[in-house]
Amino acid sequence: MTENPGFFLYLIAFILIIGPLVFVHELGHYAAGRYFGIKAEAFSIGFGREVAGFTDKRGTRWKFGWLPLGGYVKFAGDMNPAGQPSPEWLALPAAERAQTFQAKPLWQRAIVVAAGPITNFIVAIAILGAFALAYGEGKRPPVAAGIAANSPAATAGLKAGDRFVAIGGREVDSFNDMLMFTSMRAGMSVRIDYVRDGLPGSTQAVIGKLVEKDRFGNVTSRGYLGIAPTDEIIRTPIAWWQAPASGFRQTVSLVGTMVDFLGQLIMGRVPVSELGGPLRIAKASGEHLSLGFEAFVFLAALISINLGFINLLPVPVLDGGHLLFYAVEAVRRKPVEPEVMEWAFRGGMMAILALMLLVTFNDLGAFGVWKSLAGLIG
Repeated sequence: MTENPGFFLYLIAFILIIGPLVFVHELGHYAAGRYFGIKAEAFSIGFGREVAGFTDKRGTRWKFGWLPLGGYVKFAGDMNPAGQPSPEWLALPAAERAQTFQAKPLWQRAIVVAAGPITNFIVAIAILGAFALAYGEGKRPPVAAGIAANSPAATAGLKAGDRFVAIGGREVDSFNDMLMFTSMRAGMSVRIDYVRDGLPGSTQAVIGKLVEKDRFGNVTSRGYLGIAPTDEIIRTPIAWWQAPASGFRQTVSLVGTMVDFLGQLIMGRVPVSELGGPLRIAKASGEHLSLGFEAFVFLAALISINLGFINLLPVPVLDGGHLLFYAVEAVRRKPVEPEVMEWAFRGGMMAILALMLLVTFNDLGAFGVWKSLAGLIG
């Protein structure tokens, strides 16, 4: 029977997970800007018309927008997408101009921009480090407990008891390493290196495709070999001072998985239907909240890493786009021309809007909206 947490739980969970993560992201920008003496005119969680807010003694307007899908910090002097001097900026009194974003050196502006995504990574490191401290670092050995009949692994001649060393040229340290590699490579032929009875061996296997439905009715497809893991999970206790390093290693590993996913998406091995947006995040948030506090917090860590990673992509209007132009400015020893910046930011905005439409289309498809409409029309 399919479980359904309900609309209100989806909504509450989405707000509980996105609100704080957006807040800490923007807080990173704000804290770095304040450290360098930049005045913040507004700090908003959400977009659109203000629902509630207040103005602090420094003149910063803290507010909530009616559309809770993001947020922003508006620094004094940030009057155009290029972030370059304008007539309005030049007309400011010298004391006010010194507190503006444009007045700061390039390296300080770059730190302010990068501080948001970095803060998201720090949050994830803290959460994952806390889990490692509480439960120890867990690892399932890369050993086959069994091989499914007529599976790609069986066709390739793999047997129960094989210990895997590498797949597709990548070393594997745990069974999860194999799962992450194969899940995004359905239909790909790969070399598998293993050890059997103390002797090394290798074989070629074509990764199959498995379609699954979870307890909430979500249908997903992934690549698979048909190798069953062992029940053994090796847990290594860690000291409190080792927790940050553990959280950092896990975060780096997850970022690597996201880079891998992006590469497979570009090469066409992962369908664009796998891209999800706010609606699917809301659904996943509600489902994880219904599973318990720990599952919900772990999802928050994953989404925080996603926010940091996506914002660092070199797309104009994202933090990574700003950093790209700052890098060009550092090399050229002069800013990119305002006209180029203006067109780049317009193109970036169009790309983001197109992506939002695509992921919303995917989300609605995942919820069965298109099938229902097709049924009504038919």
